[in-house]
Amino acid sequence: MKDMYFIDEEDSNNDTNTLSLIADIEPGGIEEINNKIPKIKAEDSVPILPLRNMILFPSVFMPVTVGRKSSLRLVKDAEKSRGLIAVVCQKSPQTEDPDFEDLETVGTLAQVIRSLKMPDNTTTIVLQGIRRIELLNIKESSPYLKGQIKILDDIIPDKNDKEFQVLMESCKELTIRYIKATEPTNQGSTFAINNISGQSSLTDYICTNLPFKKADKIALLNISSLKDRTYHLMEILNKEVQLSEIKASIQMRAQEDISQQQKEYFLQQQIKTIQDELGGNVQDQDLEEMRSKAKKMKWNDEQRTLFDKELTKLERTHPQSPDYSLQLNYMQTILSLPWGIYTKDNLNLNNAEKTLNKDHYGLTKVKERILEHLAVLKLKNDMKSPIICLYGPPGVGKTSLGKSIAAALKRKYIRMSLGGVHDEAEIRGHRKTYIGAMPGRIVKSLIKAGSSNPVFILDEIDKVSADSQGDPSSALLEVLDPEQNSTFHDNYLDMDFDLSKILFIATANNLSTIPEALLDRMELIEVSGYITEEKIEIARRHLIPKELLANGMNKSEVKFTKQALEKIIESYTRESGVRELEKKISKVMRKVALKYAKDGILPLHDIKPDELHEYLGSEEYSRDKYQGNDYAGVVTGLAWTSVGGEILFIETSLSRGKGGHLTLTGNLGEVMKESAILALEYLKAHTSLLNINEEIFENWNIHLHVPEGAIPKDGPSAGITMATSLASALTQRKVKPNLAMTGEITLRGKVLPVGGIKEKILAAKRAGIKDIVISSENKKDIEEIDFIYIKGLTFHYVDNIKQVLNFALMDEMVSNPIDFTVKKEKTTDKNDDKKE
Repeated sequence: MKDMYFIDEEDSNNDTNTLSLIADIEPGGIEEINNKIPKIKAEDSVPILPLRNMILFPSVFMPVTVGRKSSLRLVKDAEKSRGLIAVVCQKSPQTEDPDFEDLETVGTLAQVIRSLKMPDNTTTIVLQGIRRIELLNIKESSPYLKGQIKILDDIIPDKNDKEFQVLMESCKELTIRYIKATEPTNQGSTFAINNISGQSSLTDYICTNLPFKKADKIALLNISSLKDRTYHLMEILNKEVQLSEIKASIQMRAQEDISQQQKEYFLQQQIKTIQDELGGNVQDQDLEEMRSKAKKMKWNDEQRTLFDKELTKLERTHPQSPDYSLQLNYMQTILSLPWGIYTKDNLNLNNAEKTLNKDHYGLTKVKERILEHLAVLKLKNDMKSPIICLYGPPGVGKTSLGKSIAAALKRKYIRMSLGGVHDEAEIRGHRKTYIGAMPGRIVKSLIKAGSSNPVFILDEIDKVSADSQGDPSSALLEVLDPEQNSTFHDNYLDMDFDLSKILFIATANNLSTIPEALLDRMELIEVSGYITEEKIEIARRHLIPKELLANGMNKSEVKFTKQALEKIIESYTRESGVRELEKKISKVMRKVALKYAKDGILPLHDIKPDELHEYLGSEEYSRDKYQGNDYAGVVTGLAWTSVGGEILFIETSLSRGKGGHLTLTGNLGEVMKESAILALEYLKAHTSLLNINEEIFENWNIHLHVPEGAIPKDGPSAGITMATSLASALTQRKVKPNLAMTGEITLRGKVLPVGGIKEKILAAKRAGIKDIVISSENKKDIEEIDFIYIKGLTFHYVDNIKQVLNFALMDEMVSNPIDFTVKKEKTTDKNDDKKE
């Protein structure tokens, strides 16, 4: 070895480092070094130095920056003993403490020539590669790696081998070409290549220093024949030289002093040149791909003609033009739509019914309508899908029902929330001439679904608003009209698309905010709030298993009694749906999970009502109970609320006064006030019916009150209850015990039907009511209710107020009845006083 030269600095974490150390070795130098190598026995352990992204070849000097503590210790020991070490490359540079599985099995036996302390306080060592080795195992890992190795012999060609000499010259020329193409200013590398005279030294030097892939370098180090190694090196060099010359050619074509805009153009030219070299143009490929897709599309003649026209327009547009990308996006949107692609419906009615019942309890009307649609579809395959609007309070399962319907039909499911949408373009899209134009959400959802007959949920349709950008509800008229949606026109597409096979399901909480024209196009199905009994079943079938899974518990670990669930519903929630109920059940589960995690204790029995205070705290709500018939003028009515039915007490009291004055309290609405006035006027007109002394109305004031004055109340259904309350107060007769009633009255005394019957009678049953007075016209509503819910109740159907009063009022008087006898006060004459 004659000399060493250092050029620049070396980065051990970079596998593209250029020449950093030049070793000029005279012919025969390596052989002399190899002769001085001590014999390594099979049982000897050699220190192992793992490198990141660096491969050392025999006969080459290489600087390495050492950072790991174990490696620094190894270097220090090797430098003192002048011993040999094995240098191998890690499979992954991220591994901090490599073991045998993390190292390549082929490496190089090397010697630490020198250790240098760099200005940045790092340590750089100079390694000299000596022989190829195979790493057999790792024997020790502390203080650094030691293992057994096997020396690998190289097959050196004969010095007179002409083929090998030519091969070496070709290799040298290719290397110089590569250096000039990639680093034209690096003269030191060219100088080093020209001055290495040893055969193996040149090959191994190129393998070490040129920035090949790590896998290529490992493959080269594995080759024992120097001639074969050089041939493989030539293959790699040829590939790298060609790539570097192409890159240089690209750079030469586009060299000029460029601005930012010209720079972008230059980069595009580079891409184009690369594409030309690869044998294709992206624009041509895109056009060919679109033609191929268009042939498979199920279009009519008008649609195909329009597409061909737009494709021709795209061909004539220069790829660098801004219009090109806009036109390309438009064409790709057309081709992405599922033209004539339909999923096959599952027409097995039993399976569909089973799926619907599995996911949702109750909701009979909705399920019947879906099964009716399936039945007709089974008989007539081309039937248009219905457009359904499910309306009702929040949390009753309107949206999730859509997903179950899609599963039952085996159709794709799409949900589009309309809450807060105020731009017509959200539905119909923008015209493609606008900057940033895009199709409407209907079209985008169909592209996502990949089918032309999905179940499409239009969620919160009552929350659509209008402003200066248009009225989305007007745009929905075309979407939801069965006579128009077969030719739905999206402004961006500018061509018709068939929406008639889509099963649209809209959801709403309040129909009053939906335009009349839009309501007329939909089939309205009310999804009323769940009654307590239904909520208990939903909790047992769906909510409890769901929360057990969410909280990491098994079915057998936490159970609720029916009474506990009823108490949660009645005392801790006040809602139509089951969202709050789900939260309360989840809270109980979390409390149980906490106790189990801390103490390992689970409830040994089903959770009972009296234990809920421990999990949920004090009761948040309470329901009224029947209070008896001891007082005149107190009658139990039935009311419907958004969270279910309630019983309602109507109280009437009388006080001496000038008479003719009716006071109404209890936060009553206008309709309810009118019902009270109607009831009183009817009784005034029919005093003989109940033997009421007409002088009462002249000398007694009447006060009618509905308790819980903070809660607003309205509606006509308390009409007969108010009439009965007034009649009881005026006659001081008791009201039949365990009786409740609901119904509207007219001035003639006719009893009219009312709504919310199911919720009302269940509220009555919970309050201990036995008899219910109701309009004859509501009998049909009673017949629709399952017998289990009305068991124990007796219904009395009436047509007029006379029948109500005859049944409701007993002959028995209340204790301490009011004496309605009019007491005349003694008056004195002022003139007589003066005379006296």
